[in-house]
Amino acid sequence: MSKLILYTYWRSSAAYRVRIALNLKQLDYESHYINLLEQGGGNWQNDYLHINPQGLLPSLIDGDIRLTQSLAIIEYLDERYPEFPLLPIQPNKRAYIKSLALIIACEIHPLNNLQVLQYLNEKFLISAAAKNKWYQHWVEEGLKAIETILQNNHAEHFCYGEQPGLADIFLIPQMYNAHRFGCSLQHFPKLLEIEENCLKIPAFAQASPEQQKDRVTPS
Repeated sequence: MSKLILYTYWRSSAAYRVRIALNLKQLDYESHYINLLEQGGGNWQNDYLHINPQGLLPSLIDGDIRLTQSLAIIEYLDERYPEFPLLPIQPNKRAYIKSLALIIACEIHPLNNLQVLQYLNEKFLISAAAKNKWYQHWVEEGLKAIETILQNNHAEHFCYGEQPGLADIFLIPQMYNAHRFGCSLQHFPKLLEIEENCLKIPAFAQASPEQQKDRVTPS
């Protein structure tokens, strides 16, 4: 069986999600690093656009199969490699967990990814302070909803059940970004507790941006 190939960047939160999933499932994979910032972005080079015409990360290659979009990749991995399941069998529980992941994937992340922030800078000439306010607003609004849902459903150590799953895989990279951009998190005790529990697990710790070989020290 050929080795899985992940196209990744150390600070891509979508790639971070897939790294966690691969680690939880103890799958051997090879990282191909795409620098999003140097020379106009390696993601816009023809070689990478041949793999992913959107120019987004991550992309995963499994033999002859080429996949994009982190949620699709993770669901594929969960079905193709069922050890350490990331979603339960029951349809209602699967839908609940996916709804948490989708708050991040569809409501928070698209408003705050690198392309959007660059567009705000280049086309609307907003200041760095205004950009950060934009970022903080949408992250805090989304996390507030997740905190409420988890509190109402009496989540304990993880978003659902006694082991991490799909919702935690999406939550942890978003929490990383929330800390990075100075979001106000003191009103989200359950999210902070889940974050602490997840980061004690090697699969999460080893997937963190600081542990990636392509990490650079920002100037």
